[in-house]
Amino acid sequence: MKSPYLSELQPNQTVHGTFLVSYKDVRQKKSGEPYLSLTLTDRTGDLDAKMWDNAADSLNTFERDDFVRIKGLFQIFQNRPQLTLHKIQPVPESEIDLADYLPASKRDRDEMFRELQGWIAGMSDPHLKGLLQSMFADEEIAQAFRTAPAAKTVHHNWIGGLIEHVLSLCNLAKASTANYPHIDFDLLLTGVLLHDIGKIRELHYARSFGYTTEGQLLGHIQIGVQMVLDKLRLMPEFPPRLRELVIHMILSHHGELEFGSPKIPLFPEALLLHLLDNMDSKMECMRALIDRDQQIQGVWTGYNSALDRSALKKRKYLDAAPEPAVETPAAKESPQAPEPGSLFADKLRGALGSNS
Repeated sequence: MKSPYLSELQPNQTVHGTFLVSYKDVRQKKSGEPYLSLTLTDRTGDLDAKMWDNAADSLNTFERDDFVRIKGLFQIFQNRPQLTLHKIQPVPESEIDLADYLPASKRDRDEMFRELQGWIAGMSDPHLKGLLQSMFADEEIAQAFRTAPAAKTVHHNWIGGLIEHVLSLCNLAKASTANYPHIDFDLLLTGVLLHDIGKIRELHYARSFGYTTEGQLLGHIQIGVQMVLDKLRLMPEFPPRLRELVIHMILSHHGELEFGSPKIPLFPEALLLHLLDNMDSKMECMRALIDRDQQIQGVWTGYNSALDRSALKKRKYLDAAPEPAVETPAAKESPQAPEPGSLFADKLRGALGSNS
């Protein structure tokens, strides 16, 4: 079993361990000598690492997505954890259990797939139900769908993240249609199950998460549309107008043209799909931002570009000691206005009267 995991490291600990290199950059010190800037990863998180000395001896011995064995010192630098590397060497994959290095859903993926099949089995519309059954009866699609992450970095970025995200949307869709009875639940559910289907080919996730060449060129929306149309060509009885609604939901689920949608949502189920998808991704993004934040001191996370904000660590904020009250200098007493019946007031009124 791998030891230690990144989440187990303590400040000023000398670390001997094996990690995945998810980022590698060769930089220059002011002296002109090279140093290595790395991100090391395992299933519990990632960590910034620097090799300041003797980097020239190691920089060509490994690449991004390689496994390495390191010796280094774990410290806190500028309120963030950092590993200063003293030694680094590549490790063959034959010595590695990949499950130790890629984050994965806490839920059993086969159990989640059975839950997905249960949602399909409960549908009433025979055409939509038949399309989904055909799609997920394809073993290549089914295996990839229960394995793929939902994104490279933004939300549900772990093995099994895609199906976990989709099942969350199934529950949100059911709750929403209880409040909006005019919504066609079968149509909405079809959009939920198919809107991100293209991600099984857009992303690669054998080691670190990234984009395939197909994903870079086309994106998951276009790939998903192609996959659904391929299945529909085998279903000539599928109503053409219903087909257009399904394809529109995939095309429009990002909601806005500037967010990558070729179309904006143009009917209620398409709009609701976008809103639920956006809500679930944003809520997961904020949860992960707070849970994974590496700022040691303070109650605010670092800035997150996907959310365009930092987030308050609510529990840490509520549990923190009250901030000391700021003492302000006592205000100088202002002269009191003369009382109406005072001697000074009488003389003032007399002086004013004599000048009028």
